[in-house]
Amino acid sequence: MNIMNKLFISTLLVLGLSMNVCAQKRPPLPPHPSKTELVDAKMRELDKRYNTEKKLILNHPLATKQMKRDQLKALNKRYQSEKRLLRSLK
Repeated sequence: MNIMNKLFISTLLVLGLSMNVCAQKRPPLPPHPSKTELVDAKMRELDKRYNTEKKLILNHPLATKQMKRDQLKALNKRYQSEKRLLRSLK
C-alpha cells in the first residue's frame, strides 16, 4: 500500500512537471512577409504618396501654371525612378 502511494505521488509529480514545461513553450512566431509582399506594399505606399503630392501641387492656390507644370515634371521623374527601382527588386 505504501509503495503504491509513493508511486502514485511520484507519477503525479512527473506529469505535473512535464505539463508545466509544455505550458512554458512560446507560441510560434508569425510568418514573415515574402519579398514580393514587401515590394507590393512599398508600391502601394509609393502610389498613395504620389497621388497625395500630385493633388497638393494641383490644388495649390498661389502656384502658377508653369510652376505647377515644373513641379509635376519633377514629381513624375522621381516617381518613375523609384518605381523602376522597386520593379528591379522584384
